[in-house]
Amino acid sequence: MLRQFRNVTVKSLKVKLIFGVLVLTVPLIAALIYNNMYAIKVVRNQVADSYKNMLSLYMNQIDSGLGDVDQYISGMVGFNMLLFDLESADTEEDYYRAKIMLYNQLKQDLTLFKTINTFFVYAPEREDFMEVQHVVDEYEESERIHRYLKESALSLPDNGGFEMRSWKAHLIGDDYYVIHMVKSGSVYFGAWEKADRLKVSLSLIHLGERGGSLFASDAGEAMTNHELIAEGDIHLDLEKTGYTLSGQHEQFLIVGEPSARGDFSLVAVIPDEQILENLPYFQQLVSLIPLAAVIIIPLGLYFLRQIVLLPINRLVMAMKRIREGNLGVRIETSPSSEEFVMVNQTFNTMMEQIQELRIHIYEEQLGKQREELQRLQLQINPHFFLNALNIIYHLAKVKDYELIKEMSQSLIRYFRFMFRSDMAFVRLEDEVEHTRNYLRIQELRFPGKLSCTIAVPDYVLHEHVPPLIIQTFAENTIKHAVTLDEAIVLKIEADIVEDNEKPCLKISISDTGVGFSAEVLEQLGSESRLINDQGEQIGVWNVYRRLRLLYAGQAKLSFHNAGQGGAVVTIVLPLQQETED
Repeated sequence: MLRQFRNVTVKSLKVKLIFGVLVLTVPLIAALIYNNMYAIKVVRNQVADSYKNMLSLYMNQIDSGLGDVDQYISGMVGFNMLLFDLESADTEEDYYRAKIMLYNQLKQDLTLFKTINTFFVYAPEREDFMEVQHVVDEYEESERIHRYLKESALSLPDNGGFEMRSWKAHLIGDDYYVIHMVKSGSVYFGAWEKADRLKVSLSLIHLGERGGSLFASDAGEAMTNHELIAEGDIHLDLEKTGYTLSGQHEQFLIVGEPSARGDFSLVAVIPDEQILENLPYFQQLVSLIPLAAVIIIPLGLYFLRQIVLLPINRLVMAMKRIREGNLGVRIETSPSSEEFVMVNQTFNTMMEQIQELRIHIYEEQLGKQREELQRLQLQINPHFFLNALNIIYHLAKVKDYELIKEMSQSLIRYFRFMFRSDMAFVRLEDEVEHTRNYLRIQELRFPGKLSCTIAVPDYVLHEHVPPLIIQTFAENTIKHAVTLDEAIVLKIEADIVEDNEKPCLKISISDTGVGFSAEVLEQLGSESRLINDQGEQIGVWNVYRRLRLLYAGQAKLSFHNAGQGGAVVTIVLPLQQETED
């Protein structure tokens, strides 16, 4: 490491970049860090006080509404005769008359209170529960609240409910409710409201997109907006004065204002980043950054352009021209950093070597491809040759001279076509005629067991295809499908189709044999080099190799079994514009 630094000179790109980055960034970063830390330390308390004042405004509105309800409950218990009549009724008729009158009055009076939703009266001796609501709760929710209030009434003292903080937070099921209940003789009277409906809209407080407001119990449990607390992993520590910071992955400012009428608080949860928007010193610094950038950035860009961007641009432009196929591109030498001078010289030397190497490789590949095509095309099955001679021998024994002539002429045409080793493509008409000639030889070998139909329209006969591409699969059918037990029909079809919106020649070779086995289909799909039972290589691999060499991956070869039985081979070839005869 020390040796590397000793070899670094003033003209080194490392020294220039490090010096330039330090000059541009260190003063600005230092000023930003100092200003940010100072502003957060000074202003956070003021921001928290501002939020707390806003919360006090809203909490006072809520407490005012709850206080009005408290006065109403106190008046009903102390001075309203309807509640006394309900409590002192001797007969059922008197009880229900008092209950109806009380219900009507509560229904009328409830419209005066927007803070709460429900007044209720509970008479334990008669097990009777009456409620009056603005919005009727669902039956299951009402029953759950009734059961809870009946259980809570047993522990309520006679004078309970007249203290200052008379509204208590209760968790009933999964929801929090604030309840004020008093006992008047043997009857309980009170009101409740769901915590979610109690909260007013905090329209004057900007809490940020990820912030929010909620009610919290004195124990620090969230009564509303549980999702916000869970997602931010926030702990509500409301015992501390002022504010707290909480959150696992992101800091939130927690500001709370306790209720004067209940054992709960209104809490604002503000993302810490929201506070930064209210920092005046930070805003002042941000306003100065554009002015500083107007002076510093152009100087920095000019510096970087001269020592880095221009040399890199010359290198990139040379690479783009090389990608377009121009291997004769060279980078002109110009005064620059030591590293770029070395890169340019190395690049030029490398391109000269690549150009020479590419020429040699290209010539070698052309020779190998030409040699491999010729070798693949000249592969002749010796069994076919011996079988053909054997057929001629037996025809000679029976003195069938006409068939001997036909067989000899077919063999002559067959080998004349096979020995045209200099051809990469032939006309489809010639390939079909060669295959028909080959099949005629096989019909003489298997009389009555093989027949062939060829359906090729005249307008595709002039198209060019690799030689032996159809005959190879016809030969495979003879090898693997033709038996002495059952006649086989071989069908050859060809036509022009569209493949990916391009015209292509589609060739189909099918038979009525037993078809491909599952193992052979798997090997054909993976382009394995198949070996038959006699250890001979099947010609399919030959076709795979030739199609890949001639069409550079654009040809398609697929295999499947027909629904009625038999093997089907499909070949899709791009149409050839230039051919070799």
